[in-house]
Amino acid sequence: MTTEEPKNPLPDSVPASTVTTRELQERKSVRVFRPEPLSPQVRETVLEAAFEAPTAGNQQLYSIIEIKNEKTLQKLALLCDDQPFIATAPLVLAFVADCRYWPQIYRAAGAKKIRRPGVGDLLLAVDDSLIAAQNAVSAAWSLGVGSCYIGDFMENAEAMRELLHLPSYVFPAALVVFGYPTQKQLERRKPSRSSRRVMVMVDGYQDRSPEDLHEIVEVRRGSQDFESWVQAFCARKYNSDFSREMTRSVGVYLADFDSSGSEELDLSALD
Repeated sequence: MTTEEPKNPLPDSVPASTVTTRELQERKSVRVFRPEPLSPQVRETVLEAAFEAPTAGNQQLYSIIEIKNEKTLQKLALLCDDQPFIATAPLVLAFVADCRYWPQIYRAAGAKKIRRPGVGDLLLAVDDSLIAAQNAVSAAWSLGVGSCYIGDFMENAEAMRELLHLPSYVFPAALVVFGYPTQKQLERRKPSRSSRRVMVMVDGYQDRSPEDLHEIVEVRRGSQDFESWVQAFCARKYNSDFSREMTRSVGVYLADFDSSGSEELDLSALD
């Protein structure tokens, strides 16, 4: 008895630039939005795309907080390095890495000696959160909706925990704001990215050569020389006060998590 091989649903020759890849290449961050709200249908499509993202063990190790209260949005904008456009965006979604609710499920089912969530669990949950967020971002762009990631979401841990009621074992992985781009934003040129030659490695990590490092900066520095641009960028970004605060705040969140993999969870921490 013979079986037929499954038919390939794609033609032998697939165009080099499909709609999806073209949209991924064109998508850029948008920080200025038109005032009109997103329709309920668009909102649901964006959220549904997030839910369909790849996820470790089908656990969906994240929660999505839609922030709608005007006062909360204003406080959020202040905590995120005082960026007012956050408070006026038509849709604001916080993707939090959630290492809390599966242990609650284990407890509800009577599981014994549940281990304390560890740093590995956190990183896996952050992966899940960011993949879901990017699915939402890509779906939104396909519908004509722009977005912007807010990295400052990880700053000011104590105040952010209070504002969004974040309990232990929940980490603010990504804040994304959505809205229809203004015409000027649509016409704004997307920043250039580094070439594959300096970004893709084969069979293991390799430190980049001095020539590679210069090439990475070349597409970013404009008319400035290498040394001037890099020194200014280092001061403005890497050595900035907000970067130092982000590191401090992430340490506050990390203190919740076990780094040994052997500690038992105090179940009262889930109440």
